[in-house]
Amino acid sequence: MSVFSRLTEVFQSAPEILFDDTSRLIFFSDCHRGDNSWADNFSKNQNLYFTALEYYFNEGFTYFELGDGDELYENKHFSDIRYAQSHIFWVLREFYRAGRLFMLYGNHDKERADPKVVEKTLFSYIDDRTGQKKALFGGIQLYEGLVLKYSPSGGKILLVHGYQGDIWNDQLWKLTRWLARFIWRPLQLIGVYDPASPAKNFRTRDALESEIIEWIKENHQPAIFGHTHRPSFATAGEPQYFNDGSCVHPRCITGIEIDQGEIQLIKWSVTSDEKGYLLVARDILAGPRKVAS
Repeated sequence: MSVFSRLTEVFQSAPEILFDDTSRLIFFSDCHRGDNSWADNFSKNQNLYFTALEYYFNEGFTYFELGDGDELYENKHFSDIRYAQSHIFWVLREFYRAGRLFMLYGNHDKERADPKVVEKTLFSYIDDRTGQKKALFGGIQLYEGLVLKYSPSGGKILLVHGYQGDIWNDQLWKLTRWLARFIWRPLQLIGVYDPASPAKNFRTRDALESEIIEWIKENHQPAIFGHTHRPSFATAGEPQYFNDGSCVHPRCITGIEIDQGEIQLIKWSVTSDEKGYLLVARDILAGPRKVAS
């Protein structure tokens, strides 16, 4: 199926979530949380991500994860990831318990399209210290897409990972997972990257984004994507294509915020103050401006 047809399919079937000018929403994707091994691209940014999550939880934001949260192409067992990133999942569980967590699945965690996989791996876990079963995200549902509906105007924003219609990561995702797990993961350790990934193959990324933008133009439909790892922020008058980037940039993580009816692109990075002390800073890269009505 084409990018056009797959995005239309997701948009027409996605549940709607209301938001208004009192809502505070944060969107991250492509965390690719791993097992803390040498091949784990997330490990170098885990402190940035943890700090950002704590900030957003304390400030009353609702967290939307737009796919590829966990690296399940390269890692066979989610339990290894949960163990290695237990501090991260502690904060995510706090969001879930507060009713402020929504998760989409992407191509790297597409196995979670199966509710049985979600129940088996995400509802609970075995505590390593006590050996007892404990709740993680009991009853959680993962989505291929969601639609935000702005209650003051009725305007809608599609939330989707963005692998849809990308043949290697959609229709052939099981083959791509096998290649990533047994071929590209070992090669990654010596600097060879997966050519099927739009994050690494510029030509693939540009072609995919062009098709996505054409769908947005034809349907007059604002959307927030992930998948390509390239942050994007539409200005007024342009096709309303937003991309939150990723959490595996070499020196930062990027995301999209919607706060009090305004949208902006942000990054979290390590910087220093006037005395040379290192600190974690949040910066605005683009925006803010009013959400599309």
